[in-house]
Amino acid sequence: MSVLEIKNIRKSFGTTEVLKGISFSLEKGEVLAIIGSSGGGKTTLLRCLNFLELADEGTISVNSKVIYDGADKKGKNDDELRLNRLHFGLVFQSFNLFPQYNVLENVTLAPTLLERGTAQEIENNARALIEKVGLTEKINNYPCELSGGQQQRVAIARALALDPDILCFDEPTSALDPELTGEVLKVIKSLKGHDSTMIIVTHEMEFAKNVADKVMFISDGVIEEIGTPSEVFDNPKSEKTKAFLNKSFEEI
Repeated sequence: MSVLEIKNIRKSFGTTEVLKGISFSLEKGEVLAIIGSSGGGKTTLLRCLNFLELADEGTISVNSKVIYDGADKKGKNDDELRLNRLHFGLVFQSFNLFPQYNVLENVTLAPTLLERGTAQEIENNARALIEKVGLTEKINNYPCELSGGQQQRVAIARALALDPDILCFDEPTSALDPELTGEVLKVIKSLKGHDSTMIIVTHEMEFAKNVADKVMFISDGVIEEIGTPSEVFDNPKSEKTKAFLNKSFEEI
């Protein structure tokens, strides 16, 4: 049974059609890497999945239940949107931590507001997640006292704190110096195999090749190619995919 099923997602901004009918599905525990040039629609797709943007057409189903339907406006009122967002966790490019809160407070804030257990249960879970991302010694530090890589690891722990069905990453290393990129990718890789279903928009081709179960190449708002890492990287069928990969690996 698919944990996530996306059918014919379309999104336009004014007269510009950014997503032109995106469809795919994911099984529980699968990791999908989305690659492609800037402006192809990768981030817009993630924003539609997390309801930061509303798709004009198409359906989003989680655990076989349609939670959004662009045709009949299902899932578009504020209360439904808030509930729908809880199916997804999103880790942004730029961390977006609350500067006035320390590491522990950043991770416990949302579960506390949503009353996801007793105060002690929420804190215990947060401490376990902070340990999981390797930041126990920084638990009382504030964002300004952390490196970019450490801040992104806090953001990952924060996203995990609500136990989402699907964890989404939008270029999680793009704001980091090269030496900090590895520590974040290591944490993401460690989540694989723990029933974490993940969608990762990334420009790290080697990471996508080594960690993903599926790789999707998006170009001009359509899925140009999707398959296993071996199929997409080693035997691409689309000329656009071949050109993109040749350019990407030349830059490494």
